[in-house]
Amino acid sequence: MRGTMMQQQASPIITVFECSPDQGKGMARDMRVRWALEEVGQRYDVRPVSFAAMKEAAHRSRHPFGQIPTYEEGELVLFESGAIVLHVANRYKGLLPEAANARARATSWVFAALSTIEPPIVEREVVEYREQGEPWFEQRLSAVDDRIRIRLNELSRRLGEADWLDGAFSVGDLMTIDVLRRLADTRLLEEYPNLLAFVARGEGRLAFKRAYDAQHAFFKAASAECKRSSPDRHKETPQ
Repeated sequence: MRGTMMQQQASPIITVFECSPDQGKGMARDMRVRWALEEVGQRYDVRPVSFAAMKEAAHRSRHPFGQIPTYEEGELVLFESGAIVLHVANRYKGLLPEAANARARATSWVFAALSTIEPPIVEREVVEYREQGEPWFEQRLSAVDDRIRIRLNELSRRLGEADWLDGAFSVGDLMTIDVLRRLADTRLLEEYPNLLAFVARGEGRLAFKRAYDAQHAFFKAASAECKRSSPDRHKETPQ
């Protein structure tokens, strides 16, 4: 597997789900790394790992918490999608502005996406996976949705009528859009037309489409074997 060709060097390697629980929809966190690499024109390879292998010593040496993605580039090994995407943005041109203050603001949006916007969205996913069928499920889901709306209200006001969060498209937009995409199976984004359009603009970028097509093709190629070997993979908690 690879992104687009460009740099003449050994390709970085990212780990991905061997059997993705999102059914090839590009919701796993390797998607944001793939997208970043495509935006900067850096080819890459993937190493698929099973849910069992993620908890074994070999993978934990790359990711101490036994998750994906990880990133290997020569002797450098990184874990956590935000750290990986920021490394890519700093190493290659295309995702960070030249001006120092603008670069700092783009970095702030990466942290905001991961630390402020994403947590209640992931909590919603966990509630759906783990608590559906419980007598408190609807009340709990409604409470989490209200917390998500607080963040969406704030983000919507900040974005306003602009195309991107701070001038030209940057790593901050990439990370924020990828986090918002996790709401695709809900109707929450429909309440915020400017955020819905913001996500659509990101998904319309050629680099996003290349990244999405690559991960979807990988899922399709692996899907038959995944069904035979792990029929309950959809029960895994989302990552």
